[in-house]
Amino acid sequence: MKITDDNMMNGLAEDAKKSQKTTKDIYLAGGCFWGTEHYFKQIEGVTLTEVGFANGHTDNPTYKEVYTDTTGYAETVLVRFRPDVVSLEFLLQMFFKAIDPTSLNKQGHDEGTRYRTGVYYTDPADLPVIEKVFADEQKNYEQPLAVEKLPLQNFYTAEEYHQDYLDKNPDGYCHLPLSLFEFARQAKESKHDDEI
Repeated sequence: MKITDDNMMNGLAEDAKKSQKTTKDIYLAGGCFWGTEHYFKQIEGVTLTEVGFANGHTDNPTYKEVYTDTTGYAETVLVRFRPDVVSLEFLLQMFFKAIDPTSLNKQGHDEGTRYRTGVYYTDPADLPVIEKVFADEQKNYEQPLAVEKLPLQNFYTAEEYHQDYLDKNPDGYCHLPLSLFEFARQAKESKHDDEI
């Protein structure tokens, strides 16, 4: 049987639709978005990352505007992942390994409301998982977590030069230690109930 180009294109379109249905999004603010994005890109099952600004009160903010801390935005990374490969719970556990969850508006040397930490969700069905991870994490600290846990109100993609910044600038600034990127590359989710 001869396969026409049309049939092949239809098959590719179907595959693209299937992959869209098999991915989920979560928005994570972990301080400077250059390092946060690079960290999540290392994790198996993450299919796309995009840096931008979340949950502010102006339209189409620029990096310069967000930098003034007057727009209400947090530097945030869209993390798209395949739940059949990596769970939201595991990604959030990894998120907490890359932040100081008790530090308000400060990560590393970076200070300001734009550097606040947060988990912003678009699917209310994700909230029980988010609540569980927050509760588990809280057990490790006496003081309350300073991490926002909110529905995503808005997200604007940052300028192109911010996307994949540490890939383009391997010696660029990052508040995260290099060892954390290797840790993320090696991290594998345990699928055994007895190890939870």
